[in-house]
Amino acid sequence: MSRDHDLPQSSEPAGRRSVLKGAALAVGALAVGPATAATATAETAVGASVAPRPAAAPFVNPLVRQRADPFIHRHTDGSYYFTATVPEYDRIILRRSRTLGGLATAAESVIWTRHATGVMGAHIWAPELHRIDGRWYIYFASAPAESVWDIRIWVLENANPDPFRGTWVERGQVRTAWETFALDATTFSHRGSRYLAWAQHEPGMDNNTALWLSRMANPWTLTGPQIRLSTPEFDWERIGFKVNEGPAVIARDGRLFLSYSASATDHHYCMGLLTVDAHADLMNPANWSKSPTPVFTSNDTTRQYGPGHNCFTLAEDGRADVLVYHARQYQEITGDPLNDPNRHTRVQRLGWHPDGTPDFGFPVADTTAITSASGSNSLEESA
Repeated sequence: MSRDHDLPQSSEPAGRRSVLKGAALAVGALAVGPATAATATAETAVGASVAPRPAAAPFVNPLVRQRADPFIHRHTDGSYYFTATVPEYDRIILRRSRTLGGLATAAESVIWTRHATGVMGAHIWAPELHRIDGRWYIYFASAPAESVWDIRIWVLENANPDPFRGTWVERGQVRTAWETFALDATTFSHRGSRYLAWAQHEPGMDNNTALWLSRMANPWTLTGPQIRLSTPEFDWERIGFKVNEGPAVIARDGRLFLSYSASATDHHYCMGLLTVDAHADLMNPANWSKSPTPVFTSNDTTRQYGPGHNCFTLAEDGRADVLVYHARQYQEITGDPLNDPNRHTRVQRLGWHPDGTPDFGFPVADTTAITSASGSNSLEESA
């Protein structure tokens, strides 16, 4: 999640979509780490004052080339912080700008590099930057150099107010219920509790990854049970690989919406959506509903393929919601899609349907100036 604050609360009724199929509690509870309360108190609250912002500025897509799995944090210092997967899968980078468009040309700093041997030595994937209780945290996936597919979730911490300065301390692996393929962690705070959502393979399940949720004892330790939010059940989630991954959370009018990505990372890659009432128990799988159809897919008219692994942020005006994601400019790929470097970061306005659910529209065409605070995702606009 790209707004690191408590999610809003209201009396809005729960979503009207079908109850999530196949949701279940994982067996047993996770071991609790250091004896700290699951505080994760938000840095800012919805509606809290942020540094004054100008009107939303137009921007051009792609925003940042060859940067997949993008994550943008809009901080209270008035800056946007950007990180993403690099094609070499070997380091974690940061950019900073006063505007979203400025991230395209902002200087890029390497703040951490993979280990030469051992853990955190390969497949450095999908970093996310979060501000929690006055410290910076980066969640990312990696594998040992000697076993590159044994991918797990890891955490870095920096106590300096400026994430480009100070020391990034390796807090270690996020321990889940199983030692299996796990990645794409995101964190958010809701009604006084901090949560982690992530993707992981469950032993005995006929899938690559499902989506999971757990409360946190501290920014690198889970506590209590973990629940399965979604498993690949629909045909559009099972093309090439049976995948649910890349969760991201946004809140509006009494509901929380969790978007995610599905299927192989070629042109079949697309996004789904889960919904829960903000007053419901997030740790009860039955309270979550799942869209039976994808909400964001490849588009031949705009020539954008494999859109996904998104996050959400706000435009410069502090009001308009912005969708951040990656996509390719072509459909045909030679070899493994993971070896193709051209998943570019893109941004566009996120709309809202009359029923209060997010309107993702479609991935807009290249080199189109879009004002994130206004306008529509019409084909005429993006042509």
